[in-house]
Amino acid sequence: MAVSFLNSFLSYLVVLIVIAAVGAVAITLGITLRKKKNKKEGMQQAKESADGE
Repeated sequence: MAVSFLNSFLSYLVVLIVIAAVGAVAITLGITLRKKKNKKEGMQQAKESADGE
């Protein structure tokens, strides 16, 4: 009884860790890509404002 409970508990623990890791990678990737896009847009706006003067 205790062994099957422990086996089931560890199985769910591994699933939880995998889901958390995938979420962390997705969040990190999203933040990185957004920062890159913001930097690119800022450079584009600076170029447009310099051309407009």
